[in-house]
Amino acid sequence: MKVLIVCVVPGPRSFNAAMLSTAVEALSACGHEVRVSNLVAMNFDPVCRDADFSAPQNPEHIRYDIEQRFAAENNSFSQDIAAELEKLMWCDCLILQFPLYWFSVPAILKGWIDRVFVNGIIYGGGKWYDRGGLSGKRAMLAFSTGCYPTMCGSDGINGDMDIILWPLQNGVLRFCGMQVLPPFIAWSVAYLDNPKRQTILDDYAGHLRGIETLTALPFHHRSDFGKDWRLNEGITPVAVGQMRASLKTP
Repeated sequence: MKVLIVCVVPGPRSFNAAMLSTAVEALSACGHEVRVSNLVAMNFDPVCRDADFSAPQNPEHIRYDIEQRFAAENNSFSQDIAAELEKLMWCDCLILQFPLYWFSVPAILKGWIDRVFVNGIIYGGGKWYDRGGLSGKRAMLAFSTGCYPTMCGSDGINGDMDIILWPLQNGVLRFCGMQVLPPFIAWSVAYLDNPKRQTILDDYAGHLRGIETLTALPFHHRSDFGKDWRLNEGITPVAVGQMRASLKTP
């Protein structure tokens, strides 16, 4: 399997650096082909700019999504976007690895998504959810957090982690057609000693060794929804984001 790891590694001694090394070693040992986009090391620019398009359709007024579609049709993305897009289309499985910042990804990774998940190829023109441009590929989140597991349970102070991750797992990965695998979460690493941190890394390696057989998280198909974009009557909600669908009003 071809695996692309897009990661945010704050520094060479960070826990995320150890997670990256663990992932590359574990996946390679299983015979997978691994490529890495280490965004901090690459000094990846997260900001959407006019210069992202070498031959814009309307240079007088850049509408970013429209220009993405035009660039997709004319192969006119900037070199850095084109390189990352090639990696994304190459892979069978995408791993986004990062430290959790403010209930989400760091800005540099959000910028990578904004610039590389381009309109006209990854989504758009009817290509969304199970018909998305990345349909057939797998994806997984792997991240560290200072939170303890009890803080992110169904009655935790931060709210359920499945709900926290919904914008990423459904709004980005599933929206673009990918099968979303269960995430790997390195809990409260800042408060653990080295032996316990090593146990987390060992668990991560084990998680990755089974990546081909992991069961994807449940999401609804587009056909489960009616013309009002709500779950059809008789469809039992299975995904976190639709768990209150039974309360829908006419």
